[in-house]
Amino acid sequence: MPDDFERMWTDLSPVGRSASSGGYFRQPFTSSERELHGWFVEQCEARGLRVESDDFGNVVGWWDAPLVEEVAQQPSRNQGILTGSHLDSVLDGGAYDGPLGVVSALAAIDLMRARGVVPARPVGVSVFVEEEGSRFGLACLGSRLATGAISWADARVLTDRDGVVLGDVVPGGASSLLASVGTFVELHVEQGRDLVDRGEAVGVASEIWPHGRYRFDFTGAANHAGTTRMEDRADPMLTYAMTVLAANKQARLAGQRATFGRVSVEPNGTNAVPSRVTAWLDARCSTDDALAALVETISGQASDRADRDDTSLVVTAESVSSSVAFDPALAVAVAADHEGGDWPIIPTQAGHDAGILSAAGIPTAMLFVRNPTGISHSPLEHASIADCLVGVSALADTLERLAR
Repeated sequence: MPDDFERMWTDLSPVGRSASSGGYFRQPFTSSERELHGWFVEQCEARGLRVESDDFGNVVGWWDAPLVEEVAQQPSRNQGILTGSHLDSVLDGGAYDGPLGVVSALAAIDLMRARGVVPARPVGVSVFVEEEGSRFGLACLGSRLATGAISWADARVLTDRDGVVLGDVVPGGASSLLASVGTFVELHVEQGRDLVDRGEAVGVASEIWPHGRYRFDFTGAANHAGTTRMEDRADPMLTYAMTVLAANKQARLAGQRATFGRVSVEPNGTNAVPSRVTAWLDARCSTDDALAALVETISGQASDRADRDDTSLVVTAESVSSSVAFDPALAVAVAADHEGGDWPIIPTQAGHDAGILSAAGIPTAMLFVRNPTGISHSPLEHASIADCLVGVSALADTLERLAR
């Protein structure tokens, strides 16, 4: 028999969890993430869902609609309704980012069946790989490959921090998983405090802010930390340090987001002036123009400082996602599809597979479940079981209406 929500959540809790920090390490195609993948397939099979996968590692479990004459005569109604999320995590991440959407989707199908729902369209539960970009550096990689937003030729050469090439991990090729999808609905834990401040358990997404990842390569000259006079140094760490401060200041002034959260130093010695500092900027803004302006300002100030430090700087945009406005009519319908009043419609500053599918022309909606800590990408990320169950009910209501 398939497991209920709480049992499924309990089963997932220990997989990939660090004993020291309590955070999760579920990087794509590692043992913990593959264990979750196997668990998902088992859950689909326990429910009699038809499992399909593609050459990139994405997988969907389909609850097929019965083929009745009325539906067969209206091919447009055969377009599938897809839900789901991802099972990978950031480094030392939280439990809810991704898996909550997968577990809730399976539980929503159980709830729909308990209600006696017979779908007129197939309903699928999806798991997209490498949503976080925590291993191969490109966020939403699985959904980008499934939609054709990135080619396999470009993706297959991506490498992880150990030099492992993506093309050596998965066969690659093509994907037809989304060929029959007419609508996508993703449930996700909220990655902020909007719902907490509103006192609401569930919200609906209006848009995703544009965002990008940019690599800053600062180059100087390695030297002895003790014998080299301060005025004789070409120290890229100084240029990097000023750039971090500039990014923080400019983002605050503009009311936007800028974060340097990853850095690599060469030769990385305590008693050596670095020869090279590589750092990655995560920038997110309310509009595409604001994002371009913020990155240009930060890059300009960094270049000016590099001239003063006798260092050099190269900025490379590794991935940039434009703003995504979700289908407004669908968002309104989802928000109003429950008893007790409308769910709030709110923007999100986090990227999601839903944004990739929406950009590919698939009508898309998102549901958020309240996170009382307001913290995400951290072991402190949380959602109460009570709110999670409200989310399951909201998702079931949405899928039921769409499937009819």
